[in-house]
Amino acid sequence: MSLRVLLLIICFSGSCFAQDQGKRTNYTFEANAFYGSIILHNPDINHLITKHPEGLIFSYNRKTYGSEDWEQWYNYPDLGASFIFQRSNNPTLGDNLGLYAHFNFYFLKRNVQLRIGQGVSYATNPYDKIKNFRNNAYGTRMLSSTFLMLNYHKENIFEGLGFKAGFSVVHYSNANVKAPNTSTNTLALNAGLTYTLKHDEPDYIVREKTKITEPFKYNLVFRSGINESDVIGSGQFPFYIISAYADKRLGRKSAIQLGTDLFFSNFLKDLIRFQSISFPENEVAADTDYRRVGLFIGHELFINKLSIISQLGYYIYYPFDFEGKVYNRMGLKRYFGDKWFGTVSLKSHGAAAEAVEFGVGIRL
Repeated sequence: MSLRVLLLIICFSGSCFAQDQGKRTNYTFEANAFYGSIILHNPDINHLITKHPEGLIFSYNRKTYGSEDWEQWYNYPDLGASFIFQRSNNPTLGDNLGLYAHFNFYFLKRNVQLRIGQGVSYATNPYDKIKNFRNNAYGTRMLSSTFLMLNYHKENIFEGLGFKAGFSVVHYSNANVKAPNTSTNTLALNAGLTYTLKHDEPDYIVREKTKITEPFKYNLVFRSGINESDVIGSGQFPFYIISAYADKRLGRKSAIQLGTDLFFSNFLKDLIRFQSISFPENEVAADTDYRRVGLFIGHELFINKLSIISQLGYYIYYPFDFEGKVYNRMGLKRYFGDKWFGTVSLKSHGAAAEAVEFGVGIRL
């Protein structure tokens, strides 16, 4: 999972930290405490929900003022990084320490802040078949983690000090890189202080809005990674995905997509063999094809050189039944020039994750 963090750092580094001389900018620092509950999204983790988790969130933010066009499109968001320490208060589950890159978006005259963060977390006490077999939530020490914060946010109330309060959701999962992977979701109330480095902020730059139009674009993507079935100890296997799709830009922010995926999921080979031997009542033949083909529709949200993709697919070739015919994908793309991009995404069936995908593609 460290590769995912590396890609995220690359994604954000160009827009977060590289600045030309004379750009309008400012920085804020935050410390928040939170207290909440682990949501029972799966009855298999009922034994892990014994007490209320608590923790701290430390954050750094770089404010934007419209030096680049995209900043005005999104009401001058912040870019930054967060560190989260969560104590679960359950010795079986252990604690989590996470590092994230995030965006802050503002609403209602900048009094409401929505933060979306993605990164990696370290679990102090993951599953071990001898020492900790009851922790079926985390199969690895390194976890993928996503968090959201929706807060009342008021900066620079007195000498740079401000206040924020609201609620947060933190998700921990290894995305089926290794079983078990039941995952956890923490819903919490949070409150904290902010400090603005420059008390007198620059003015926001307002430009005349320009229309962006593009012809149809054609994309080819190769994705790969490793994952494991839900059978603990069955082993990790590589997978390969080839995707081809067309997209049409609708304006400055959005494009719609239509395409196809070809899946070579080697973990299914082993799962098919296992079911054919261990569960003959399922009538699964050992030579059942492990490959799948899907059609999908999607949406791409452009944020500078970074974009967020969301896709919904349906298998049209599906010889082996695994988690149903409908699948979805959420991910990030980072463009390098006008054509080439890197991507990291999560493929799942509803809330059941199948794989974290790392890929490279071209948009023509």
